[in-house]
Amino acid sequence: MDYRDSVAPETLSVEVTDEQVTIEYLDGRVVSYDGQREPTVPPIRTQPRQLVQVLVTNSDNTQGVLTYVNELNTESEILEDSGVGRVFVEPDETTEVYPNVTATADGYAVVVDADLEAIDGRVFVFEEGQRYNQYYELIPSAESE
Repeated sequence: MDYRDSVAPETLSVEVTDEQVTIEYLDGRVVSYDGQREPTVPPIRTQPRQLVQVLVTNSDNTQGVLTYVNELNTESEILEDSGVGRVFVEPDETTEVYPNVTATADGYAVVVDADLEAIDGRVFVFEEGQRYNQYYELIPSAESE
């Protein structure tokens, strides 16, 4: 059982509405992130020791790739069966999560950055913990004004 392998993500079915983001894994499971997402100009620094997931959708928000950052609890085979990817980033290092989307380890926090002009879709960051769940949509700086 390997919990520290990087795993390439597969394309998943996605539905994005104003109220939620829904993802269907390859194994048939469905997860929805409900509530108000926070529009955020990149980069975004997550809270330390949270499960960080990055979703990049296509332009019509029907497909996307989901990648966990520094997740140590799921066997690689389970991720492969579900279509979810996983990357690891060491402190003060940066890795590519998806073309034009990077993750940098800042202590126990993760900083996600994106060149949104180079991405033909949307970028969401999900941050989950025992007492804390938040999700963000990365937006160009002109949209935040």
